[in-house]
Amino acid sequence: MAASEQPKPPKLPSPCISICQMDPADGVCIGCYRTRAEIASWRSMDEADQLQLLDILRERRTLATGIKRRPPRRAAKRLVL
Repeated sequence: MAASEQPKPPKLPSPCISICQMDPADGVCIGCYRTRAEIASWRSMDEADQLQLLDILRERRTLATGIKRRPPRRAAKRLVL
């Protein structure tokens, strides 16, 4: 199979949790902690940009709630065959 014929890897799923309400104070969704611009651009982002945004969202959530979540599993080095 030629390189151009290989299927693209699936993009990451949206961080939306179906609690779609914008906080009027800071313009961030109270469900996923994304701005309107970040929500609109999610599908056009490449995987690296999506991963970077997920890290930003993790920090926003921590600042908003005071709860620090465990590090993501993707941070661990994985063997690629």
